[in-house]
Amino acid sequence: MRRLRWPLLIAVGGILLILGLLLQQSTSTTEAPPQPAVGGVYTEALIGRIQRLNPILDLFNQTDRDIDRLIYSGLVRFDSRGMPQKDLASEWAISADATLYTITLREDALWHDGEPVTSDDIIYTFSKLQDEDFPGPEDLRDFWKAVNIVRLDERSVQFQLPEPFAPFLDYLAVGLLPDHLLRGVSAGELVDHPFNLAPVGTGPFRFDRFILEDESIRGVSLSAFEGYYGQRPFMERVEFYIFPDSSEALDAYQDGTVLGIGTIDNQILTEVLAMPQMNLHTARLPRMGIIFLNLKHPVKEFLADKQIRKALMQALNREHIIHLAFDGQGIVPTGPIMPGTWAFAESLQQHPFDPEEAARILDDEEWTLPAGALPGDPAYLRTKDEQFLSLELAYADTPAFTQVAEAVAFYWEQIGIKVDLRPVDPAAMLNEILEPREFEAALTELVFSPYPDPDPYPFWHDSQTETGQNYSGFEDRNISIWLEQARTTPDYGRRADLYASFQYRFQDQLPALPLYYPTYSFGIDAQVQGVTMGPMIDPADRFNRIEEWFLIAQRAPAAQPTPASGAN
Repeated sequence: MRRLRWPLLIAVGGILLILGLLLQQSTSTTEAPPQPAVGGVYTEALIGRIQRLNPILDLFNQTDRDIDRLIYSGLVRFDSRGMPQKDLASEWAISADATLYTITLREDALWHDGEPVTSDDIIYTFSKLQDEDFPGPEDLRDFWKAVNIVRLDERSVQFQLPEPFAPFLDYLAVGLLPDHLLRGVSAGELVDHPFNLAPVGTGPFRFDRFILEDESIRGVSLSAFEGYYGQRPFMERVEFYIFPDSSEALDAYQDGTVLGIGTIDNQILTEVLAMPQMNLHTARLPRMGIIFLNLKHPVKEFLADKQIRKALMQALNREHIIHLAFDGQGIVPTGPIMPGTWAFAESLQQHPFDPEEAARILDDEEWTLPAGALPGDPAYLRTKDEQFLSLELAYADTPAFTQVAEAVAFYWEQIGIKVDLRPVDPAAMLNEILEPREFEAALTELVFSPYPDPDPYPFWHDSQTETGQNYSGFEDRNISIWLEQARTTPDYGRRADLYASFQYRFQDQLPALPLYYPTYSFGIDAQVQGVTMGPMIDPADRFNRIEEWFLIAQRAPAAQPTPASGAN
């Protein structure tokens, strides 16, 4: 046995040494992941029609905005949290009182026709928003008319504001227009100008041609701009095809005409979810369904009691309402500011669905139910001092709002509140209901786009209760002070702290009841790689990082085997 021990140990040691060398060699020969390569054409179906490819005229047409996002670029763009980042601007300086914004252009920015971008282009673009014949929103025109735009030199412009306004950088994200091609053309004249059908921008893709069929525009072809100042796109071309509805868009995907569908609505959602090759990307839209409560109503004085408002909130199963009205395509809000943005208070907690707690609150407030009455009985109504606990809920007379309103009424009736539904012509909701404060409760939507900065001042500051957008008539001095300060300091850290204080106070006071965020989804074939999507302010934000999308991949050379240390 002793004679066998050493030969055996030597043999085992040799085997282990060989195995170690083989393992080291195999692990040092690694296969690198595929790398994006330039080339390929991305095709996408858009629902709607092309009207004007012009960034100051596309506010009311999503199809135009989607295409314009690739053709044009603005002075600033936004990161995934809604923070403004440099785009055409190489730098900016903001005065301590947030009234002076000095913008300097980057030196390497070119128009698609090869001309350099200058301060004249900035002045031309934003002066069009000041024109009396600007066809966009009147409040936007009034805002810009108060701003003085001063040319400092070939690459620098100063915006002089009449009062501090910290969210101003967000207003500089609009795509620039070329002064050298449009000088002297007013905003009104731009509406029918030939430029809109042969646009020249500064974005990652330039206009190539319209895709025609039977002498009508079927789509548009864009090609990668070689002179783009940012990261050159991997894809050589992007083509958009226009369809009247989502069903035809889905047909185009199934027959191979397109690789993506710009909007996946409920009509085709089930089919898309069953397609293994289609990747679905979803984000909340910058719209919030909300119930304004008239806290100054001369008869329904109980609405001024925050405990009653809390009971109204906790009686609502918002998840179920979203399921009923939107086939589950929505998200329950946590507060008045969109989650995922720099201004959102991450530790904020939702109000839970708790009908038992809601009923207990009403009991404590001495709104009593008849003995023996059960939900569903006509007599199941709370009273106090011979007054019924009742509310009239006004809402825009559309299928979605009707379903939401009916669900809200059902849940409130379960805790003994009588609800009268009041459908309103959607065109009259603002002028006849909200602005004159002719409501007890009003179901509507707040639209936060096109700016990521939340700026809640117009809706919740006490100066806006009579003629502004503070439709609830909510007055809270703490909130008003925080919103004033957040509007006037350019320090984003300080602003985030102020908005956090506002959100916690809002959750405590509940001047209105946030119900839902609708969601937006778009579909893209799995062969298109590098696609990511963060929080959205507009559906066109899906293209924020299109430079990173790719269709063609090349495999990097495998790493060479590395000899073990000391081996011959």
